[in-house]
Amino acid sequence: MDKILEGLVSSSHPLPLKRVIVRKVVESAEHWLDEAQCEAMFGLTTRLILEGQDHFQRQVGHQVLEAYARYHRPEFESFFNKTFVLGLLQQGYHSLDRKDVAILDYIHNGLRLIMSCPSVLDLFSLLQVEVLRMVCERPEPQLCARLSDLLTDFVQCIPKGKLAITFCQQLVRTIGHFQCASTQEKELREYVSQVTKVSNLLQNIWKAEPSTLLPSLQEVFASISSTDASFEPSVALASLVQHIPLQMITVLIRSLTTDPNVKDASMTQALCRMIDWLSWPLAQHVDTWVIALLKGLAAVQKFTILIDVTLLKIELVFNRLWFPLVRPGALAVLSHMLLSFQHSPEAFHLIVPHVVHLVHSFKSDGLPSSTTFLVQLAELVHCMMYHYSGFPDLYEPILEAIKDFPKPSEEKIKLILSQSAWTSQSNSLASCLSRLSGKSETGKTGLINLGNTCYMNSVIQALFMATDFRRQVLSLNLNGCNSLMKKLQHLFAFLAHTQREAYAPRLFFEASRPPWFTPRSQQDCSEYLRFLLDRLHEEEKILKVQSSHKPSESLGCSETSLQEVASKAAVLTETPCTSEGEKTLIEKMFGGKIRTHICCLNCRSTSQKVEAFTDLSLAFCPSPATEDMSFQAAAPLPRAQDGGLVGASVPGPSEEPVIYNPATAAFVCDSVMSEKTSSLPDEFHCIENTSVPNESAKVLVNKDVRQKPGGETTPSVTDLLNYFLAPEILTGDNQYYCENCASLQNAEKTMQITEEPEYLILTLLRFSYDQKYHVRRKILDNVSLPLVLELPVKRTTSLSSLSENWSVDVDLTDVSENLAKKLKPSGTEEPFCPKLVPYQLSSVVVHSGISSESGHYYSYARNITGTESSYQMCHQSETLALSPSQSHLQGKDSPSAIIEQDLENKEMSKEWFLFNDSRVTFTSFQSVQKITSRFPKDTAYVLLYKKQNSTNSLSGSNPTNGLWINGDPPLQKELMDAITKDNKLYLQEQELNARARALQTASASCSFRPNGFDDNDPPGSCGPTGGGGGGGFNTVGRLVF
Repeated sequence: MDKILEGLVSSSHPLPLKRVIVRKVVESAEHWLDEAQCEAMFGLTTRLILEGQDHFQRQVGHQVLEAYARYHRPEFESFFNKTFVLGLLQQGYHSLDRKDVAILDYIHNGLRLIMSCPSVLDLFSLLQVEVLRMVCERPEPQLCARLSDLLTDFVQCIPKGKLAITFCQQLVRTIGHFQCASTQEKELREYVSQVTKVSNLLQNIWKAEPSTLLPSLQEVFASISSTDASFEPSVALASLVQHIPLQMITVLIRSLTTDPNVKDASMTQALCRMIDWLSWPLAQHVDTWVIALLKGLAAVQKFTILIDVTLLKIELVFNRLWFPLVRPGALAVLSHMLLSFQHSPEAFHLIVPHVVHLVHSFKSDGLPSSTTFLVQLAELVHCMMYHYSGFPDLYEPILEAIKDFPKPSEEKIKLILSQSAWTSQSNSLASCLSRLSGKSETGKTGLINLGNTCYMNSVIQALFMATDFRRQVLSLNLNGCNSLMKKLQHLFAFLAHTQREAYAPRLFFEASRPPWFTPRSQQDCSEYLRFLLDRLHEEEKILKVQSSHKPSESLGCSETSLQEVASKAAVLTETPCTSEGEKTLIEKMFGGKIRTHICCLNCRSTSQKVEAFTDLSLAFCPSPATEDMSFQAAAPLPRAQDGGLVGASVPGPSEEPVIYNPATAAFVCDSVMSEKTSSLPDEFHCIENTSVPNESAKVLVNKDVRQKPGGETTPSVTDLLNYFLAPEILTGDNQYYCENCASLQNAEKTMQITEEPEYLILTLLRFSYDQKYHVRRKILDNVSLPLVLELPVKRTTSLSSLSENWSVDVDLTDVSENLAKKLKPSGTEEPFCPKLVPYQLSSVVVHSGISSESGHYYSYARNITGTESSYQMCHQSETLALSPSQSHLQGKDSPSAIIEQDLENKEMSKEWFLFNDSRVTFTSFQSVQKITSRFPKDTAYVLLYKKQNSTNSLSGSNPTNGLWINGDPPLQKELMDAITKDNKLYLQEQELNARARALQTASASCSFRPNGFDDNDPPGSCGPTGGGGGGGFNTVGRLVF
């Protein structure tokens, strides 16, 4: 029968006739044949299968072999033995090479035919060894796929035990050598199919024998981390990722990132090649593993690897967005890489040139999937432009391209950025390592205490959070300058953009420290703030004068010393800055004007003086029980060089306490305030010996003495402000020297604010000088802080102009109403109707301690811009003689009280920040309000209020093109480069520290101390959970930090 079949398949008969005869041969298989005939038939069919010249011959071989093996199983079992199979696998068949896929197909089919025979077990044992040998020879994808088919159907052929581990490792290496030279779609699809079969085989083995999984993955990492330039592992390894259980991410990433044997070069190669896997079309979870590894490296602070890989691969990842199959994973990886790369715009700017083309292409196709993708991409781009504002030339085309897609809110952008930064990754991989020192969850940067410098830190943070002022400082063009303003701009830029948790302001401290401040000793924050603003103001005036004298030359800025300021102050005061354009930045933001009016109670002559101020010092209202005690016995304050409070206000001594008026304290405050504002433009002159109508004077003189506001209730800042502005009688040691009477006389003094500042600085005078014991005592009284403060302002344009430019001497005998009318032209009755200008609380500097010689400063603050919702009120007085304070006292029953309550309720949910040196935490307005009630030694000291209903149009700095993405102006290149350089340095420092700690983890002990919250520990404490500069409560001589 075998001869008939051999002659038939090689004959030239028609194919249909051949098929009929073959059918007859197959049917004859049921008849009995002797062993020799069966062996001859098996040999012929095997030759037809393996060496058939055409498809018909190979098909005939399969049909006849299966039929005869079925009916003559013992004979086939004898033919298909170990020796025969081993010869096929090791030597091939005649001219057929042993690596030909036809041999594996033949063996695969033969195993099916003898599956029920006992001898198959011997074949399984043989194949367990042979398949291991085959994979060690690195078979081509096609052969490996056929082998995978065989092993999938006959799992008994898979090596067991330790050989199973070796087999999996070798199979991984084999996949790493796969290559597809063709670029045709058909061949590529076939290649992907072959790789999928092999990866599925590995998955099955991992499930059956879990002990093989970790060694297999170690082999994967060994392949992709190889630094051998002659070997590039195949991207086909990506097909294995989808089979790795996601539950193993933490364990595997920990193993990889903390293994000291893994060198940086190997890790860099591995990460780069994993990113290359994003191009594998059918792989799942590649993006998940790539992002997990990126986060793992950030957690152990291997920032050098992250920087190198991001810059090397960011463009490749972006290009993968063009391909629909891999787009979701590529977008996830791109988002993480960009959002975490926050120390420099370099990575983002690598893809910026390609964004517009990509957006336009996907917008034109109109597919829903494309629209969804563009919405996600637009959000990512908005986040990056927000973080790296300052490149309008690069961003304008992008803004135009994505203008039709939703823009995320600023709160959402901040949240995304804070959660994505490298330094925000939780270091759960090494529990004994110390906490990462990246930015806190607030996204704000602390200031390192340089040794009793909390007085400066608290003030700087309050100024930085004064949004409009910060934006003005950052927008100044100070290239080439070395002025104090340049150093402040540098400090603000670092606070806004550094990756450090806390910044050390050493250069600014040395430049801004008052010369009488002893380094590393306690100082007064109010005095420092006043000195700082004066220095900045005087410097700018000098630079303006230099610029006006040298109009053709660029502004040459050199280090402005205190001596230079003093030497030129006299010249500058002769040219006052009266117009808005000529004002310095300090005048625009913090400058106000106050008019002092003194009336002699003997001759009724008056004098007026208008002065500029940058802050108001508010004295406390003394209670009746203390009027005859320490307040009446107070002596002049110590000199500033002795640590005294410049501008602090307490009532002067009086020998006639019976005549004491509660407003007396305000006079001392004003007199000191006059001294503190002497460095500001002295552009106003007194109006001496003028008179006012007798009726008005009588009303004011006979005004009842106001009792303590609210009885026994907690006084508010509003009460202290009213007390400051209330009329007072100058008597006793405070008598006024009247030039008309040529002697000391009792007089009445009133003060009116004529021009309000953008930012109102209020200092609560908590330190009084005890003349008996020669010490300064602290007033620990709680003060209620209103969210909205109404400042009574009497704008007197004509009178103000009069007083600013010339003095008027009036005949002493002319005290008639006609003279008063001469001094008050038509329209000046309006000043008697003060306008209540609303202010919102922006920041609070708190002093913690029981005296001025000890304690700690910290601050609460929030962001308020000139675009906040506002309201306007015009509070009309019933009589022309009503004083500002009396008018303002009606505020409790006015609509402002209702509005304040409404704003207060809304502000409860808004963000407040607690700045405590290096620590910055979220807090609430409730904490601000209750700080003294919870911690009696912690009291509000300096307050910053922002004027409502004002827009920041000081220098045209609010752009109309929307390129101030985050509200702050773009940084100049010099500043951006400095920040980028420092951020890289910081990441390198973190990495070195992490590596040093990793070497000591074996002997290191865990030391966990949770951050103290302001509701549990006093924010001003200098203990472990406080924000002080160290020392703790047991430090000898605890001073102001």
